[in-house]
Amino acid sequence: MSLQEFVATPKFDDYREQFKDFFDLERTDGVIVAKAHTLGGPIQLSVQNHRALGQMLKTIGADPENEILILTGSGDEFMMDADPEGFALEEEDMPYWAYEYAYKDGRINVSSLINDLEIPTIGIFNGSGFHSEIVLMCDITLCAEDATVFDLHFDIGSVPGDGIHSCFQELLGVKRAAYALLTGEAISAQQALEWGMVNEVLPREDLLERAKVIADHIMGQPRITRRLTTQIIRRPWRRRITDDLDGGFGIQMFGHVVKQKSIHSKGHIADTVGYVRKGRKNNFD
Repeated sequence: MSLQEFVATPKFDDYREQFKDFFDLERTDGVIVAKAHTLGGPIQLSVQNHRALGQMLKTIGADPENEILILTGSGDEFMMDADPEGFALEEEDMPYWAYEYAYKDGRINVSSLINDLEIPTIGIFNGSGFHSEIVLMCDITLCAEDATVFDLHFDIGSVPGDGIHSCFQELLGVKRAAYALLTGEAISAQQALEWGMVNEVLPREDLLERAKVIADHIMGQPRITRRLTTQIIRRPWRRRITDDLDGGFGIQMFGHVVKQKSIHSKGHIADTVGYVRKGRKNNFD
């Protein structure tokens, strides 16, 4: 008998409770569904839920009873708003939180999705929103038929270097990604499908059930086959984030700290994303 025992792995009932303010978690036969939310509705970006994402992904990855992750938002939108007080900490101490919230937590969020999950992932883009990389970088992505993919960073005065650049450049190519990042281009669900950003476009009410059908298909193969296949299909993402992620974040945070000004206020973001809700292509035409 070994002189030591294995360290205990996370238990679903424990972390479902731990993360309940940020994610509704359910699990059936190894398929775990994580619905990100703010007070039960669409995500309102904050320092707190930004950190919780990486913590949740690492925890799910450390539980061997999880076999497939379905990751989505809540309600009719994915993320179109900010918590009214969600960046008060950043305003109090910009240099500290530029590292803690952005550089450290942000890199963990993206790298955890790619590196800390040995299991297949299915992302559901349940509605329009920014920071779509969280579901676009899943192995398979389903999209609501009325959703709009876009990036707001440049329009709010921020460098788009926090993972959205890695996502867009990998999926769209250099030219299309440059246009999307510099102009805030509103990309329709159908365009996202044609450009290879998502795999299927469906009515919102059908998305979760379709994801479960795909999950059932994946679960039909042995555990080792599922997990090793995941390592093969993730290799392009691993190369991309190894090459781009840390440097992009560093450039973004240099610009952020130099300005010494918080750019994540609720009003600032709401004003910037208004063109998407109006069905316009960008903010300037």
